[in-house]
Amino acid sequence: MRKIHHMVDLPEVIEGPLSGEELAVRYRALCDDPCYANVPGKIELDLWGRMLMSPASVYHGLVQGRLVHELKTALGGETIVEAPVVTAAGLLVVDVAWSSQEFMAAHGSENPLRHAPEICVEVVSPSNSVKELREKIEAYLRAAAKEAWIVYPQSKRCEFHGERGVLLQSAYRVDLTGLFA
Repeated sequence: MRKIHHMVDLPEVIEGPLSGEELAVRYRALCDDPCYANVPGKIELDLWGRMLMSPASVYHGLVQGRLVHELKTALGGETIVEAPVVTAAGLLVVDVAWSSQEFMAAHGSENPLRHAPEICVEVVSPSNSVKELREKIEAYLRAAAKEAWIVYPQSKRCEFHGERGVLLQSAYRVDLTGLFA
């Protein structure tokens, strides 16, 4: 008879929202669990530890790849695809993140990241809601991101958000004209 292994020692019932450290422990256990090694898409955890899964399309991945290229070319630093970040809204996975070398020196060994990189980008999927996108933008900014971007592949537009709300343009000089080609 095969013994069933639990990913971590968990209480019988979750009585309240999980702390950032509890979410980080659960996320690391997911990363180490071979059962989740080939799951397509990304896995996020809400404040109650529930898994939220989002499949990605080829076009979604193509836009992510173009963002990575443009951010790296314009800004140097490091780009991260599917960056796990502990936030006040749960453990979120940023579609594309850009970070400076200073950020990476301070936080690059963390899994998940305890602070958001300077730029956090969400590439919209048909499964996203306006409410979810607003919550993610707010969560990234509260987790120390300097800017949070929303990229809308279908309508071919980008929104930039900072600590004071919607920005007319990003403070970071990145050429996004070929993003939707």
